[in-house]
Amino acid sequence: MIENPKVRLLAATGGPSIVKKVLSSGKKAIGAGAGNPPVVVDETADIEKAAMDIVAGCSFDNNVPCIAEKEVFAVDSICDYLIHYMKLNGAFEITDEALIQKLVTLVTNDKGGPKTSFVGKSAGYILNQLGITADDSVKVIIMEVPREHLLVQEEMMMPILPVVRVSDVDTAIEYAREAEHGNRHTAMMHSKNVEKLSKMAKVMETTIFVKNAPSYAGIGAGGEGYTTFTIAGPTGEGLTSARSFCRKRKCVMTDAFSIR
Repeated sequence: MIENPKVRLLAATGGPSIVKKVLSSGKKAIGAGAGNPPVVVDETADIEKAAMDIVAGCSFDNNVPCIAEKEVFAVDSICDYLIHYMKLNGAFEITDEALIQKLVTLVTNDKGGPKTSFVGKSAGYILNQLGITADDSVKVIIMEVPREHLLVQEEMMMPILPVVRVSDVDTAIEYAREAEHGNRHTAMMHSKNVEKLSKMAKVMETTIFVKNAPSYAGIGAGGEGYTTFTIAGPTGEGLTSARSFCRKRKCVMTDAFSIR
């Protein structure tokens, strides 16, 4: 398809290798970049709403969308409260360290990336593979881990959501920047502090920055934006729309021209 002369424009998602291939095709190409979207929750946030929004965004399409919440950085003073309400909204918490490690081994490959056979699988399915019976009310698997943990640093694309407890919001923002790995793709924040919301927006420099809403609000579902899953970071279109896929043309007229 890439080499076919009838194909004049290429749009690619799925990873750096396919984006590189379409960019070297000699044709107009729109490339979507990698993402590992963090969400920060500070002490000023509406914690009950934040918990509901995070579970909803993370579980949407079982976390396959590259915009979905992949890790949470929560200020210590509200972290337990947040986890409590996440559990009331469909999160299943794993607290046993050995079980967390068993989960990591189950869903990751030899290189530490997501095992393709688990990408997009439901939380219930993953828990069942661990020997835990779960019903359809369980939407997300959560666990508290340090910021260096593999599940925090690696985009898994499955409803597994690590929670990192931090001392203050500034630390949370810095850890979020590190976990996003400079992809500048998507980030979320739950806060009523305008100064800190502005700070995170400037620090992250992401194409999509969602404040006090689920991640999918950034693609038009309850917020501004286009309903698109081609977040074209590498080629600069950002949120793609019908205009991104059109060739712009100009018709120029000079000197005298009269129509009577």
